[in-house]
Amino acid sequence: MNEIIWVGDGKEIDLAKITRIYPAAMIVAGGERASVSLEWAEMKANQITLETYVLICDFDPVGEVPVNRVELRYQTKEELFHAMQEIAQKLQN
Repeated sequence: MNEIIWVGDGKEIDLAKITRIYPAAMIVAGGERASVSLEWAEMKANQITLETYVLICDFDPVGEVPVNRVELRYQTKEELFHAMQEIAQKLQN
């Protein structure tokens, strides 16, 4: 498979080369920024500031520290889930 998906900010992603893909929330807590699981962000919603939702695509071999990474940002969880659904449909074809 050599499927390319185009992203709104001009990034392109070759789905065949992704080694890990996962959703996350970009948060600010205690003055630090971090990406965390969606579940953790919801659980700690009253203690953090949610900046944005992120779909993280890694291209490095599993087990290695991810250096080649694309982060796609979404304003709402619904937009994030929609993007995940589109990618899943492309992978099924």
